[in-house]
Amino acid sequence: MTCDVLTCDVLFAWRIPRPASRYNSPVIVARRFVIGGRVQGVGFRFFAESAAAREGVHGYIQNLADGRVEAMVEGDQEAVDRVEMALRRGPAGARIDAFAAEAATPAYRATGFTIR
Repeated sequence: MTCDVLTCDVLFAWRIPRPASRYNSPVIVARRFVIGGRVQGVGFRFFAESAAAREGVHGYIQNLADGRVEAMVEGDQEAVDRVEMALRRGPAGARIDAFAAEAATPAYRATGFTIR
């Protein structure tokens, strides 16, 4: 039996390992969030760390001197979106009065997520 490229791909597709396509890889994004309100002293950073670990994203969260919290989150676009939704909600004791999100340049480094 002879086959051309198309026929062999169709007949023996289960035997041919396919290389990973760059179009199937996740889109990596980075976002910086600044959250204001009652966000310090209510476990907000630990809440964010838990959400980041659950989603497998990288970055950090830290308190700012003016009472706000800053977070930098990098990872798969859908995971970053889910972390953003969690940050917008916050832990039970928090009150979010202001929420700013801006795109950032991904660093493409697996650093984990840290509390600073």
